Amino acid sequence: MITLIRSELYRMATIRSSWVSLALYGAVAASFGILEATFWALFAGLGAFGIAALTVAQHFQHRTVALLYLARPKRLTVLFAQVLTTVLVAWLFAALTGVPVLLKGQSQPYNDTLIVVPVMAVFGAAVAAIVRRASWLLFGFAVWFVIVEGIIGKMEWELPISAYLEAASGDAFGLEVFTVWAVAALAVAVLTLNRDLSGD
Repeated sequence: MITLIRSELYRMATIRSSWVSLALYGAVAASFGILEATFWALFAGLGAFGIAALTVAQHFQHRTVALLYLARPKRLTVLFAQVLTTVLVAWLFAALTGVPVLLKGQSQPYNDTLIVVPVMAVFGAAVAAIVRRASWLLFGFAVWFVIVEGIIGKMEWELPISAYLEAASGDAFGLEVFTVWAVAALAVAVLTLNRDLSGD
């Protein structure tokens, strides 16, 4: 498990597009944190989802997943290593980009967001393991967020992003609901983990 986590961290650190994207998006998230803690919490959550989704889905996109599974036949171990890696990186990303929020004296929104960001990383990694295609996943996520949760649900239904934002604002029930979404996604990912790779 530790070897797999180190391998994923090394891959993320050595792919230039990964850390450049993280740096640019992190600067945007931090600048929004200067304006409003809620905006930063949203960007930290979206960043956590993106980190998790791309970390898992890029293996399928670049066809390295077959080699990974040949080297590590226990797919469940691989999935959990990827989940733990994305949780770690997403939490560090949120902690660093939230420094402006912390410097403004808003420690409560900062702490609440740091609690829920790892759950978003689990959710993103699990959904990526199910969908397997980064472009489909990110496009679908954007459509879901804007149309289903934003326009139709008006961010009031207990759907994933709405529940995330409630949890990031300190709502314990929102955290529970979002945790249920993440656990459900992870369960589906585990159940579908052994499906054939030929169609991916």
